[in-house]
Parts: sequence; C-alpha cells; structure tokens
Amino acid sequence: MATSILHTVPPREANPEARLPESDGKPMAETDTHRELMIDLLTALDEHFQSDPLVYVTGNIFLYYRDESDARQSISPDIFVVRGVEKKVRRIYNMDVERKAPDVVIELTSISTKMEDLGNKRFTYAYLGVKEYFIFDPLSETTGPALRGFRLEDGDYVPMSGTRLTSEVLGLDL
Repeated sequence: MATSILHTVPPREANPEARLPESDGKPMAETDTHRELMIDLLTALDEHFQSDPLVYVTGNIFLYYRDESDARQSISPDIFVVRGVEKKVRRIYNMDVERKAPDVVIELTSISTKMEDLGNKRFTYAYLGVKEYFIFDPLSETTGPALRGFRLEDGDYVPMSGTRLTSEVLGLDL
C-alpha cells in the first residue's frame, strides 16, 4: 500500500492563522551544503521520531511568538523539534496556538550568519525557553568547534562540552 505524500490543507478562510505571513518576501538563499544538511537532518529526525505522534519536527518555517511587550514577532530556525505537540503539517508554527516553545533548535551557521546565530537568535531562543540550542558550522568557516551545543539553565545558555554532544531532549548524540 502506497503512502500519500500529499496532504489536504483547509481553505485559508477556515484557518484562523491565515493572516500570518508564511514568508518575508525575500528569496531563500542557501548553499548546496546548507540545503542538503537541512534535508538530511530533517529526514533523520523524522525517522527517529516517526512512531511518536507527539513529536513535531520541522525547519525553515516561521515560528511566531510574543516578545516582552506582547508584540508578535517571528523567527525561522533551520531545524526545530517540539515534544508534546501533534505531528501534523503546518504552514507556520504559532506559539499562541500551540502553547509550547520548541525543545531543540539547530542552526546551520556560516560566516554570514554566525553573529545572528550566536547573538539575536541565541537570546531569542533562550527567551522562548528552548531547552537545547545547537549551532553547526559544516564548512568550519567560523572560529571554534564545528558543533556547539548549549543547554538552558536559569534562563541562559550554558555551553555543552566534549566533541560528541548529547541532546538529553532528543536522546541522541550529535
């Protein structure tokens, strides 16, 4: 029996999130390496959690949240995993609806994104309560180890140590 990869999406007017943008209008400019690694990571994580209907794995979609002033903001992690949330096709991830922050975020970094990944994104993910944050530099373009991991403790990220990092949330060595 063949499995369908096509999913029925409700009409936009029936979707309460229909007014939230799914794109910022800018073209996605990724390197071949970035795109291929993102696909490989998504596939591996999907396969790892395939039998758990309450683990949502996605990437490169808008994650909507509210900042300290209650203004709606968005960020687009390369990869994120949320435990305790229904596995289903989404156009966006809206924390007002889902009521749950991602548990793990993985960013694929480069010279051009390093400052954002270690700066604004790191602070945003900590603010949201993302338990583990990994930054991977597949081309070793930035200073430091190719893989960095951080675990949230008391509202701030503490670096993980070692060459093989263990995600307690995912139950995987990275």
